[in-house]
Amino acid sequence: MSNNSIFNATVCIIGILILLIHTVNIVMKKNKRSDEVILLDFFVFTIIHFATYLTFTLIKTRYTSDALVIAFYTAFYIMNNIEVLLLFRYAKSYISIDAKKKKALSIFNGCTFALFVLMDILNIFTGIFFTAKNGAYIRSDTMILSQGYQFIMFATVFVLALTNDKLIRKEKVVFVFYCVLPFVAIILQNIFKGYAIAYASIIIAIEVLIMFLSVQKNIVIAEEREKNKEAQIKLMLSQIQPHFIYNSLSSISTLITIDAEKAQKALDDFTEYLRCNLSSLSETNLIAFEDELRHIQSYVALEKMRFGERVNIDYDIQTTDFYVPPLSIQPIVENSIKHGILKRIEGGSITLKAYKNDDSYIVEVIDNGVGFSAHDIDLTENTHIGISNIKYRVENSCGGSVFIKSESQKGTCVTIVFPNEVRV
Repeated sequence: MSNNSIFNATVCIIGILILLIHTVNIVMKKNKRSDEVILLDFFVFTIIHFATYLTFTLIKTRYTSDALVIAFYTAFYIMNNIEVLLLFRYAKSYISIDAKKKKALSIFNGCTFALFVLMDILNIFTGIFFTAKNGAYIRSDTMILSQGYQFIMFATVFVLALTNDKLIRKEKVVFVFYCVLPFVAIILQNIFKGYAIAYASIIIAIEVLIMFLSVQKNIVIAEEREKNKEAQIKLMLSQIQPHFIYNSLSSISTLITIDAEKAQKALDDFTEYLRCNLSSLSETNLIAFEDELRHIQSYVALEKMRFGERVNIDYDIQTTDFYVPPLSIQPIVENSIKHGILKRIEGGSITLKAYKNDDSYIVEVIDNGVGFSAHDIDLTENTHIGISNIKYRVENSCGGSVFIKSESQKGTCVTIVFPNEVRV
């Protein structure tokens, strides 16, 4: 074997062993983050990529033909592009990007990838990137264009990392390093022909990625879980209000002598309401929207028992197939009742909507209560149960968003947006 073949085979073997270790570590994890699942795809494909190159390196020492060279390098160029495609998917999942920008980037990425893969296939017939003669690989003058997709997407990730305000300095440095290193390696590989310098750079870049990004992500997630837990406890404690419990029990007590069947139903609702509040104290994961909806229905039933026709709610539930942080919607409904419609003598009505669009699940709580002006009220105060708390938990638990629109004496609309990909 020639020196460059030995170098290339060694790089591939080392890369496969390192990637196998990282792959097994992720596979063995019980609770994988969404970005780790994408990283797993990236590792598995890179193992296949390295194994393919290693196989060709060993075969060509004994047998080489023009057909084999063209077939391998066509597959090799396409696999390089897939490698970068998977890297971009990981970067997009790790770096927080708003839904519209994420969709636009996905379309741009897909179209660019398809264009360069088509060019790789057309090369078989046109030789625009390379040809083969007597079993030897011959580069064309425009060969560098075959790596255009890689340059474009590395540059895209580079810009995304540098301009993203939610990444800390260390995370930005790692992404920039990951983009710059293979970029430089591709150029060097075109100078030192025959040596798989780009493969060596991939191994180094992956190790940096694992060493810094994964560790940093775990640290951040641990910190956010602790903050979310504290926020959840505060919200849960604010929900268990002595006067509400006393008033509900008093109303149930009165009902017992008037209508035993209604009293039993009210007691069931009261029990379910308390159970949901208490269970949220120990719940660290997202819950099914159906569970949150049951909590809302129990709470509204208790309020209707006390206030009768002054409290009305319409449910427009088009989907329940998504997950939410516990106590993320019920307190908003409670705010609408206590600080919205019950501020009117005649009461009012609330509409609770849940529906799906292209990239999100959306919940809306709309009331025709007294409303408010943004400068007239402090949403961090206890008078409006934990709105800032809820916003924090929705944003940090599942990457969602909360929007509030209100007009004095006309009502309030609270919109909660949950990303499509959110799962338990």
